[in-house]
Amino acid sequence: MSKAETSCLPPCGFLIIDKPAGLTSHDCVAKARRLLGMRRIGHGGTLDPEVTGVLPLAVGPATRLLPYLDGTKAYNGAIQLGVQTSTDDLSGEVLEEAPWPVLSYAELEQQLAAFQGVVQQRPPVVSAVHVDGERAYARARRGEHLELPERTVSIEELHLLNWDQTTGVMQLQLRCSAGTYVRSLARDLGARLGCGGALKSLRRTLALGFDLKQSCSLDSVDSNTVLVEPLEALVHLPAQRLNAEQWLGWTRGQRLELNPPIKAGQPLVITRPDGSFAGMARSREDGLLQPKLVLDAAG
Repeated sequence: MSKAETSCLPPCGFLIIDKPAGLTSHDCVAKARRLLGMRRIGHGGTLDPEVTGVLPLAVGPATRLLPYLDGTKAYNGAIQLGVQTSTDDLSGEVLEEAPWPVLSYAELEQQLAAFQGVVQQRPPVVSAVHVDGERAYARARRGEHLELPERTVSIEELHLLNWDQTTGVMQLQLRCSAGTYVRSLARDLGARLGCGGALKSLRRTLALGFDLKQSCSLDSVDSNTVLVEPLEALVHLPAQRLNAEQWLGWTRGQRLELNPPIKAGQPLVITRPDGSFAGMARSREDGLLQPKLVLDAAG
């Protein structure tokens, strides 16, 4: 495919926003659609309105690449001890207050160690978890009593950055799997200490393999904004470069020979003869490639 032909394809890539406080993830998508003049934009990982930081937006066909990205996320956050709220953060109704214990850094780090690794966590009642086809927060705001089931999450890293005994505020840094709620961590740590805890502030520093260095403000986005290329976002996956004959078969949806063979079910990045991104495939047990996303499908 020539450069001229490639340039005719719709934009495909990722726009990494440093989300400001006060906007929902959907607000950011809606504004990006207006600024870029494109309808097909989706976000990768919801952020609560008051949470700031990395919000990856997939543009054009890249919306179909979101499941192939690394789900690990990282945050810097602050937890306020001595308070229990209806939302597990300081935006909710205060349910109970209690004095926090006197804690040294070493004692607090020992308490935090219980939350590191593969753990069971109950999502906040006010969350985007689906309950009988409806978001939990919608039901909770109608006054319904919800008892959400626990689920397995992984907190790979959890570091205490600062502890202020006088205010009861601790600063944390963590790296975790998708589906982990830092509000739940704040609530559960407070319960473990017997004084209650709620999330005071949160900033996401990593999501889907993108970090703050790659991000830009939403207000700076326009039609000339350069997107992060799919190949950069998918560098953690194996790739196969097609020759001219294979590429022609690829555009027609044909199953191609996998070289070298890899285990069945493995997602692969497919590139054109010139090395540019052509789509995604999965390996089959018979050693062939099964096309999953073909950017320049024939006909």
